[in-house]
Amino acid sequence: MYTKTKLSFCTLLVSDNVIISEINEGVHMNKKHAIQIIKFVLDVFGDRPHVYISNRIHSYSVDTIVYSDVSKVKSLVGFAVVSNTLAARNAEIERLFLNKPFEIFSKLEEATTWANQILKNQIKLK
Repeated sequence: MYTKTKLSFCTLLVSDNVIISEINEGVHMNKKHAIQIIKFVLDVFGDRPHVYISNRIHSYSVDTIVYSDVSKVKSLVGFAVVSNTLAARNAEIERLFLNKPFEIFSKLEEATTWANQILKNQIKLK
């Protein structure tokens, strides 16, 4: 069960310790957008470990500078991209800019399974 929140540039789905983003068509994800999502995520999860899944169902661009801010979120324990298109190739480059576990999947179910495993491992470490 997910709770849905709409921002002007995306839809965010939150469940337990996983957040799934669906960025709107044609958006250029920049630092301003990233800060809005980070603020939302910290309001929802606080210090609780969580995984962010970018479900790339629309075409949009990402400024890799956003990953410097994303990397600073201590409670973020994993980042996944779901895509079957060119966005998957772009994510290969984006992966270089994030200092967190980062995986690319072709199906949302695969990404959520991975997210749950990362979270399960995080709990074992505590």
